[in-house]
Amino acid sequence: MASASCAVSVSRLGGATSRASRSIARLGASSSSSPAARGGGGPVARSSARAGSRRVSASLVEPGAAPASATFQRRPEDVVASNGREVEQFALECCVKRQTSGIRAPPPSIPSDMLDGAYERCREVTGEYAKTFYLGTKLMTPEKQRAIWAIYVWCRRTDELVDGPNASHITPEALDQWEARLEGIFEGRPRDVIDAALCDAVSRYPVDIQPFRDMVDGMRMDLVKPRYETFDELYEYCYRVAGTVGLMSMPIMGTDDDYEGDLEKVYKAALSLGLANQLTNILRDVGEDVQTRNRIYVPINELAEFGIDEIEIVRGTLVNSATGQVDERWKRFMKFQIDRAREVFAEAEAGVNCLHKDARWPVWSALDVYRDILDNIEANDYDNFSKRAFVPKLQKFAMLPKSYMKAQTAQRL
Repeated sequence: MASASCAVSVSRLGGATSRASRSIARLGASSSSSPAARGGGGPVARSSARAGSRRVSASLVEPGAAPASATFQRRPEDVVASNGREVEQFALECCVKRQTSGIRAPPPSIPSDMLDGAYERCREVTGEYAKTFYLGTKLMTPEKQRAIWAIYVWCRRTDELVDGPNASHITPEALDQWEARLEGIFEGRPRDVIDAALCDAVSRYPVDIQPFRDMVDGMRMDLVKPRYETFDELYEYCYRVAGTVGLMSMPIMGTDDDYEGDLEKVYKAALSLGLANQLTNILRDVGEDVQTRNRIYVPINELAEFGIDEIEIVRGTLVNSATGQVDERWKRFMKFQIDRAREVFAEAEAGVNCLHKDARWPVWSALDVYRDILDNIEANDYDNFSKRAFVPKLQKFAMLPKSYMKAQTAQRL
């Protein structure tokens, strides 16, 4: 059952847009100011890994070396017990190192027409399930579009493991198999044609495997952790399911041709954007998450500070079903949460204009639209149990000129 559940078919992808796939649409990215890190070549080399952190097969193989056969196992309980900020910092360092070296994964050995078909399927899935994001990608170059679509579909498939139609059958062993399959992608050994699209993308850009591994760990957390006691615990989860997307996307988006600043600064801004968007997801979907998945992501200790018990969220009693009136405690709690999310959005803005010129407008557009979801939560009088906040299509288009103007000035330091 685990093996069958793990082999998720893209043709079955559907339903509400997943957490991980939603995150792609909002994250900025960059690469080093060096020519190699902007997409230059380089020898295929073994990816770095923290000693003792886990047993992994080599993601990249030294020229002439035999592929490693050792694999890994990560217990969900071990993932939950790890230090999220250390995990994030380690992945950031891996990505910066990969960017500055320009090292790429080996390409898949499949016919070009089959590869074109795989990318076309990725385009279709992205266009169907992430319409706003898809429109943003159309502002990029064709090669960048294809690479981002491939990442989107991999993230969506990964998220479907724990939130899709087979979620009740998913075991830790199934996620182990999915991660082993990921290792194969970065070794030039895709399992199916959709995997081949990502395999080809990471052979064209210096993308590191570590954030992909961390996202799988985020799915492991969902298997065993339906509540988050503190914001620090929630931060770790947000990194794994959203911040990771920024790290995946950076080498594809690229930095401005004249950017001479610290690459780590741009990475941190992308991580902030991932955090901001995931916090927005959580605030928008409070009712849906508890009703359909028995998950409460808002920190339990912060609920207590506002005099709210988690059982009130489970029962949905913070909004009067007869009158629609929202409990004043919940309003105060939501105002606090929204203020924090907006602060994180402000931190994220610091890195957007460091991006390459063909990435700045789509990233600004996505950031502005997603931040406006917070405004719509307020407009709904903080009722996120019976109402879903969203930005109407006409409003999205009306925001594009302002986003375009913000994207015109490159930041070089």
